[in-house]
Amino acid sequence: MEMIRTLKQKIEEEYNKHYLDRPFIVAIDGLSGAGKTTIVNQLVNEIENVVILHIDDHIVKREMRYNTGHDEWFEYYQLQWDTNYLKERLYKKLHQNEKQLHLPFYDKEKDIHISKSIQIPPKSIVIIEGIFLLREEWKAFYDYIIFLDCPKEVRYERVLHRDTYIGNLEERLMKYQNRYWVAEDYYLKMQNPFKLAHTIMHYC
Repeated sequence: MEMIRTLKQKIEEEYNKHYLDRPFIVAIDGLSGAGKTTIVNQLVNEIENVVILHIDDHIVKREMRYNTGHDEWFEYYQLQWDTNYLKERLYKKLHQNEKQLHLPFYDKEKDIHISKSIQIPPKSIVIIEGIFLLREEWKAFYDYIIFLDCPKEVRYERVLHRDTYIGNLEERLMKYQNRYWVAEDYYLKMQNPFKLAHTIMHYC
């Protein structure tokens, strides 16, 4: 796929420009349904010495992000992740050249966290994939930022047909309207990822 080859080339070019004594940190950001996970799953087989981290593996337990008394969009944007914890235990540790990370992985079915260790090889490329990666707490830690852009109409149709676990189509639409899309609009307004990204890739 031409896009994967292009991304691989861009990442490796940027990696070779930097002489770091720590991992080279790449953000692959994008809104819901933009194709982030699909792209990363293809990249992992193309780039040597790469570590993939999915930010959604590290969300908080359900009671901390639902029925909190806040608006639904706020719960999603501000409470879905313990942003300061991840700043300290993930981002800062990478910058400190830690060879092993210890992070809680969320088990969606059981609503519990399982602590796991992640090995970070020397001079590796660490790709962090997910939504809202360029939020205020994290945006300064990346060496290279890719934002996946996709027309709103395409993304909306994709997620509404994808996320059947939410319920029927009406329930999915309501949840996205009240929770996810409002948070995404807030993110675009407050952080302007199109301006922060080094590369914007149009993918759908």
